Amino acid sequence: MDLFDYMAQEKKKEEAPLAARMRPQSLDEIVGQEDIIGKDKMLYRAIKADKLSSVIFYGPPGTGKTTIAKVIAHTTSSEFCQINATVSGKKDMEDVVSKAKDSLGMYGKRTILFIDEIHRFNKGQQDYLLPFVEDGTIILIGATTENPYFEVNKALLSRSIIFELHSLTFENIKTILNRALTDQNKGLGRLDIKADEDAIDFLADMANGDARRALNALELAALTTTPDADGAIHIDREVASECIQKRVIGYDKKGDGHYDTISAFIKSMRGSDPDAAVYYLAKMLTAGEDIKFIARRIMICASEDVGNADPMAMVVAAAAASEVERVGLPESQLILSQAAIYVACAPKSNSATNAIYKAMDVVKDTMTDEEPSYLKDAHYGGSSKLGHGIGYKYPHDYPGHYVRQQYLPDAVQGTVFYEPSDQGREAEIRKRLESLKNS
Repeated sequence: MDLFDYMAQEKKKEEAPLAARMRPQSLDEIVGQEDIIGKDKMLYRAIKADKLSSVIFYGPPGTGKTTIAKVIAHTTSSEFCQINATVSGKKDMEDVVSKAKDSLGMYGKRTILFIDEIHRFNKGQQDYLLPFVEDGTIILIGATTENPYFEVNKALLSRSIIFELHSLTFENIKTILNRALTDQNKGLGRLDIKADEDAIDFLADMANGDARRALNALELAALTTTPDADGAIHIDREVASECIQKRVIGYDKKGDGHYDTISAFIKSMRGSDPDAAVYYLAKMLTAGEDIKFIARRIMICASEDVGNADPMAMVVAAAAASEVERVGLPESQLILSQAAIYVACAPKSNSATNAIYKAMDVVKDTMTDEEPSYLKDAHYGGSSKLGHGIGYKYPHDYPGHYVRQQYLPDAVQGTVFYEPSDQGREAEIRKRLESLKNS
């Protein structure tokens, strides 16, 4: 590299986005993900010892997948190659493999191949890597925002260790932002910036665990805010909200606003008011509420408040919860809206909820009561000598696939736990149970 190349490279570094400049260079600089990269964890030890095997990092954007890969690049004595599956193809992998074979054969150096967005490769492209990962020519590091168990070939998965990265915490993001404000070499420390604490809190809160998003917003705030008479750049909450494209509203994800809004959302679905439900959903989405948290609450409401009055409510809610994890925002707001409206419009029953609560209370006092002997497991040797299974009436051998026999222990025989309502599908269930009892 000559002087001009060096100067051009340094200028490129200076002009890189703040998020790129602040990317950690060592394991100890990484913020968050302590459960997989902490000092006592296997991945930390493997990287430090330069004994890494093939791994796949899976998690939302901005959680550190590429960062960890870059740290490995700075730490390892192996050759390190990086490609992005969105713009690379088989030819690029062939070039890497060819160089990896030469490096291993001539110098005894292993090659680590980092593939960002590995889920973008089709089956054939992923299959191409298999023999080279198998024989150690390539040590694979894959990064994906999609669930690898759906998007990565099983053969590759079986040869890799999966590490799931989680969204960074509010405190993690604050640490990263404050580090960027004070770092005079890579960050914004050379600028005279006065950032209000509530502005930093707002950025950390609204980033939804994405460090890149928080740093991009902070940089935008610093570069677009006119300095005051003393030359200081003042970043307040209003400026922060403009730069992260979130309106300042009365909602704190860790305070009363969070609990009050989710409570109103659930009660609106329970009260069969789809308009109110979708309003509170919109409020939470606008405030940056965790979409997985919202999906979980819809699932709970589908079971607790709809129950067997419309069993499809649980199916819709569960499908929505799965889809939002795979799709992400902004499309997830459509999925959540459909699920919330379905649950709100469904007939309501809490009979299943009451049944389990009542049963749990009764079980506390009757835990030691035995099941009728004919209901006990009769599949193991010697069970017949104990009378297990003897006298059991197999319902499918009888008309209507039903036969009257005692199922509850003697102590609670006759106790009714489940009392179906007269709503929706449950009205049919109620009618059938009454018919069976009277038969």
